Amino acid sequence: MATLTILRYPDPRLHKIARPVAVVDARIRQLVDDMLETMREADGVGLAATQVDVHEQVIVIDTSQQRDQPLVLINPELVWRSDERVIHEEGCLSVPAIFEKVQRHAEVTVAALDREGQRFERRVEGLTAVCVQHEMDHLLGKVFVEYLSPLKRERIRIKMNKRTREELQERQQA
Repeated sequence: MATLTILRYPDPRLHKIARPVAVVDARIRQLVDDMLETMREADGVGLAATQVDVHEQVIVIDTSQQRDQPLVLINPELVWRSDERVIHEEGCLSVPAIFEKVQRHAEVTVAALDREGQRFERRVEGLTAVCVQHEMDHLLGKVFVEYLSPLKRERIRIKMNKRTREELQERQQA
């Protein structure tokens, strides 16, 4: 397994729309494993392939207490959304250290292929439902900050660009 590089907002590659996975084969299973390792290493609960510059419909999520119950979603689609909405403070591995409130459906049912290519449906709620919707947005080229006001979004963009420049300078000086 390998730890992958996570793209950071406002990288334009985060806005690419992911294509469906044609065949769940060894390459896709390796991608899933690498994404799980990357997500855990970054202390995240979800990661979409778009965030690691692979523009295929692959998501990994693990909201379990022990981080030992991964949910793999290949070619996911929401087949049901609750009318009830919740406001949840979200963060993102592509927008580190930024947390903002976003409104999402309280429950969703997602249909997808698993790591072995088997189709399944799962109804989820709470943090897992928020995470499924957040990661599916990534596959559509959408980052959670796009739900925020233009002013907040611009402040985050400036902050992220500044942080990236500072980190680059630190690496060059080391």
